[in-house]
Amino acid sequence: GFGESLSKLLERRRRLPEVLDAREALEVKLAELAAANRGEADLDAMRTALTTMEAEIASGGLGTEGDAAFHHAIAIGARNHILLHLIDAMAEVIQESRVESLSEPGRPPRSLEAHRRILSAIESKNTQLAADAMRQHLRVVADVSLLRWQPG
Repeated sequence: GFGESLSKLLERRRRLPEVLDAREALEVKLAELAAANRGEADLDAMRTALTTMEAEIASGGLGTEGDAAFHHAIAIGARNHILLHLIDAMAEVIQESRVESLSEPGRPPRSLEAHRRILSAIESKNTQLAADAMRQHLRVVADVSLLRWQPG
């Protein structure tokens, strides 16, 4: 936020590319695995998350809660405890990257649409499409003004 010290901002800017690369490495695979392994309960959790996100955005919010729930539901649906442990361990820095991305002008509705494409691929058990849709989404997530900002 505005009150953030310059050193904190610089630290976040330095860390963000690593966080985004790690998210892509893990979440593309998680989406692929979720398409193969998800059950009906997982799909329900994903749909509920998107309903939450939609409501958040409609009321003027960023949709961070629904966004987090959606990505978490995918991680659970992947049925890989090691990957789930890794992505959970990154929860704090991922939340930081999520807020950064969803604060970009016009981003929340665009993110919701990307999530619907990912869900559709997971619903249809299309592993390649799910992986591609997640990769595409995370490349947009990675496009944030903080990384375009040149200090000094």
